[in-house]
Amino acid sequence: MFTGLIEATGTVVSLAGSRITLAAPSLGGRWRTGDSIAVNGVCLTALDAGEPAHFAADLAAETLTRTTLGSLAPGAIVNLELPTPAGSPLGGHVVQGHVDATAWIEGISPLHSDLSTTDWRLTIEAPAELARYIIPQGSITIDGISLTVAKVHDSHPDGSIRFDIAIIPHTYRMTNLHSLEAHSKVNIETDVLARYAANRMTHQQDWLTSEYLLARGY
Repeated sequence: MFTGLIEATGTVVSLAGSRITLAAPSLGGRWRTGDSIAVNGVCLTALDAGEPAHFAADLAAETLTRTTLGSLAPGAIVNLELPTPAGSPLGGHVVQGHVDATAWIEGISPLHSDLSTTDWRLTIEAPAELARYIIPQGSITIDGISLTVAKVHDSHPDGSIRFDIAIIPHTYRMTNLHSLEAHSKVNIETDVLARYAANRMTHQQDWLTSEYLLARGY
């Protein structure tokens, strides 16, 4: 399990077929082969890459289809997080590293002219199937970063949902957000608690409908 508090950024060294290799000097010596590491919000299994400051990971076909990792070019900046040890403070929210879908950055802009101190507004356009899990002041994970939804806009005609996130200067500087721009693609993981709640409500509604039909003799 992760919390969405990014520990470091790394860079893509290579992507050969389904194997990605990353440089992560600040995590050197903190992981072993077989450990889990979240890369842009995707839970991967770390493999020896032959250098202390590097690690590799194999990307399953599902990972290549569902996430942005297969489209990363050498030099791309990625967010990294090691799993949260049991008993540690939960500083962000519960993050599984299981990406729901990819989404587009519609815009990322400063709120005032001093770029060293400004907050930023990040606007995301996400697929329609995620709309029921995204609410104002709810938690969401963007490229592995635990963030809070500030505003939800009206849905587009195709059902896709647009929402804003307020980014503080520290988060902007210490994650890959400073390297992204409009039309960049990001990984989205919605709040697992919201997903379970929505699933339970769906089953309850189905049960109530079936009970009503039985009572009516259908």
